[in-house]
Amino acid sequence: MPKTHAFHSPRTHGFVRVAAATPVVHIADPKANAEEHVALIRQAGEQGVDLIVFPELSLTGYAIDDLHMQTALLDAVERQIATVAEAADAAGLIAVVGAPIRNGDALFNGAVVLGGGAVLGVVPKTYLPNYREYYEKRWFAPAASRGEDAVTLNGESVDFAPGLVFEATNRPGFVFAVEICEDFWAPLPPSTRAALAGARILLNLSASNIVIGKADERAMLCASQSSRAMAAYVFTASGWGESTTDLAWDGQATIHELGAKLAEGERFALTSHLTVADIDVDRIGLDRLRNGTFSDCARIEGEASTVIPFEAAEDATAGDLIRPLDRFPFVPDDAKRLDQDCFEAFNIQVQGLMRRMTATGAKTLCVGISGGLDSTQALLVACRAFDRLEIPRTNILAYTMPGFATSDGTRSNAWALMRALGVTGEEIDIRPAAERMLKDIKHPFADGQPVHDITFENVQAGLRTDYLFRLANQNGAFVLGTGDLSELALGWATYGVGDHMSHYNVNGGVAKTLIRHLIRWVASREDMAAATDVLHAILDTEISPELVPAGADGKIQSTEGTVGPYALNDFFLFHITRFGMSPSKVAYLCHQAWGDASRGEWPAHHPDADRVAYDLATIKHWLRKFLVRFFQTSQFKRSALPNGPKVVTGGSLSPRGDWRAPSDGNARVWLDELEATVPD
Repeated sequence: MPKTHAFHSPRTHGFVRVAAATPVVHIADPKANAEEHVALIRQAGEQGVDLIVFPELSLTGYAIDDLHMQTALLDAVERQIATVAEAADAAGLIAVVGAPIRNGDALFNGAVVLGGGAVLGVVPKTYLPNYREYYEKRWFAPAASRGEDAVTLNGESVDFAPGLVFEATNRPGFVFAVEICEDFWAPLPPSTRAALAGARILLNLSASNIVIGKADERAMLCASQSSRAMAAYVFTASGWGESTTDLAWDGQATIHELGAKLAEGERFALTSHLTVADIDVDRIGLDRLRNGTFSDCARIEGEASTVIPFEAAEDATAGDLIRPLDRFPFVPDDAKRLDQDCFEAFNIQVQGLMRRMTATGAKTLCVGISGGLDSTQALLVACRAFDRLEIPRTNILAYTMPGFATSDGTRSNAWALMRALGVTGEEIDIRPAAERMLKDIKHPFADGQPVHDITFENVQAGLRTDYLFRLANQNGAFVLGTGDLSELALGWATYGVGDHMSHYNVNGGVAKTLIRHLIRWVASREDMAAATDVLHAILDTEISPELVPAGADGKIQSTEGTVGPYALNDFFLFHITRFGMSPSKVAYLCHQAWGDASRGEWPAHHPDADRVAYDLATIKHWLRKFLVRFFQTSQFKRSALPNGPKVVTGGSLSPRGDWRAPSDGNARVWLDELEATVPD
């Protein structure tokens, strides 16, 4: 469908498009610098930017020393502020520029905020560096020395104070504050208190000269401040054109949100350019809402701030997001980070199991092996735990229990895996016991009728776990659970004595999409050479509970055909449980991530991302089913979960952990919001 509906606009879903501007600098030439600003502002307007920020003292240049004190220069600055304000108004955005500002008998290093064709306010620099190569106190006064909280520019009196908070009256969450260069390096940056006062976007106008290693330091501080202040942090430093009498400049520009980098600009560029990204101010607000420490700190440490209202552009123009967007939120795109995540996830699982074994004094465990992903991962964890505890792997009692629909492929994979790992493997055919139970309860299947209903399925699933519990009793062992986080979210588990229950479940905190990578990561280890082939065979097997025989067409029972693709379900799960996002926003983000198979890159370490695309109708269909399963039909199962370690951020569905909900709830409010806001 054509992207004309307001649903397809980033602004509809709480995004603010920001630009870090890096203009070519013209030394002590406000008119030429203003022309650079106007050109970049026009470019930003054409790209739908809401907020643009320029470097420190951008209208004059930073490294001009005593020229800052020249009346002719300062008069020219004021005239050019008016010129840039008009350009910002014409482009329909808010601009923040750097300029020397006179107030009384003092000169201040200021950030001038422009909107609606006028100056909205001026923020003076709080901390002036006066060490090593810096001599700012020779020219400028610190913010604390100002005589009043107003300054006159071009005949208009405007607010003049550090910590000013600028808030859009027509775009909830579009709230920003400004600090300047050195403020950023202070033990308590002004932006910290601004965030506590409600600012969700923090801007830094910087001139910061470059020396070896400093770019990494700036990036670290940006990431750290955006994480600690639970905000977005936009940084832009002076670049080409600044005086190189004694210093050099790289024009670094970065945009971070909640600790993650959204965008970075070209360093050492010779032309003016923009670094643009969409900031999710709605997500920032939701994260703060969930973090009581933030509000407690705001109450204890926060100070009253002057809030300056403004009106932002609000036309809902359709367009794609300009920001990284993970198709697999539980699986990082960066290969190095994925390796680290797999290392940590696997060892969290292993350590959790080791502690439970030492606490119970157990030397033996029972686990069912189906030849599928989850039981494979649980067995790999068990083997590593036994190795570390110096218990022989033969004490792992692994059972494959074929039923009415077990395929030769999964059965042979189960046996190959058990043999390769050196555990004690056995096989129990559950069909005779299942037939007896079906006969006892007078199920039609016992009379030869091909009725493969939920009773038929759960008789098999329940018997498998019933066998495991009795085998554990018989052998002084405990039962290791295998069900994963994604299955818990969907209620895709037989309640009670079925695969829902165990003595300890190592997979309950791991999403299905991550389990694939964990198995692949373990398979790459040198000590797993004997099991590598079978592990890859298991990875290549379609996900199926194998409880219903294949149809006349030969197609097997498909889990994803029933509950939906796990790639989508894990996407829904992450955004709904981690941030509490509305279904419409989840659908929008999912369509941005999955609507175009060519969007972004498909890293080689994502072999399960086979360039599939899902249109909005498909996403809405599976999201509707997810909402019903998650909010309405499966919470009672999660309320009675066995113990198991949390592995991923915001990913525990334990009633003792991240997610607590009534077992008798319903999905109406989420379904209504989905139907009312997401086009068909």
